[in-house]
Amino acid sequence: MNAILQQPLTGAVAEPSPAAVLDRALRDAPPAKVIEVALQTVGREHLALVSSFGTESAALLKVMADVDPAIPVVFLDTGWLFEETLAYRDTLIATLGLRDVRSIKPSEETLSQEDPDRELWFSNPDACCRIRKVEPLARALKPFSAWINGRKRFQGGARAEIPVLEDDGAKLKFNPFANVSREEIEAIYQLAKLPPHPLVASGYLSVGCMPCSSRTALDEDARAGRWRGRAKTECGIHTTKTS
Repeated sequence: MNAILQQPLTGAVAEPSPAAVLDRALRDAPPAKVIEVALQTVGREHLALVSSFGTESAALLKVMADVDPAIPVVFLDTGWLFEETLAYRDTLIATLGLRDVRSIKPSEETLSQEDPDRELWFSNPDACCRIRKVEPLARALKPFSAWINGRKRFQGGARAEIPVLEDDGAKLKFNPFANVSREEIEAIYQLAKLPPHPLVASGYLSVGCMPCSSRTALDEDARAGRWRGRAKTECGIHTTKTS
């Protein structure tokens, strides 16, 4: 592990955490540099990138692949994804030369006990996200010391103030696209000639599980189509600390 994360905290006045110190150093760093530092800090075998293979995912995956295409990529196959998302995953694996994409599914035992009729998304979407996303991701991240995700501040809500690096329970959480604008993401797509998610053309600006994703109007925020009509804005993987 990088020496900056091993420095002891001394003195009567509370010192900033090692993660906070490194976050300050990376505050204005481009995404590729953030991923490089993540690799240097914990090593490839202890680092994972978590991707939904959604409408903006190809940009981060492209940057990661340019740094090291063998970084493990964790993909949550919830059992409720659009067929187009599964096909897009396979397209991007081939297009970007990703070498270690791990498709993680929820526990069949948990599904049979808590969602036997596949209606939990309607009656209790938080519980549905927990058993189909939060718990499977926690299991998948067990071998890793740090993970990378694609949240951006321009997405608003709880994401508006995310740092580039944060403590996430027992792990480090790198947000290399925290400072990236929508225009910069579009530029990455155009420069690299990345294929768009198949559902973008039909009005889906943010794609998650099929029952909880809807088309977005031109005057709406990109994530307005997620859990439409509910107060819910996050699935839980970014609001629950890892262990």
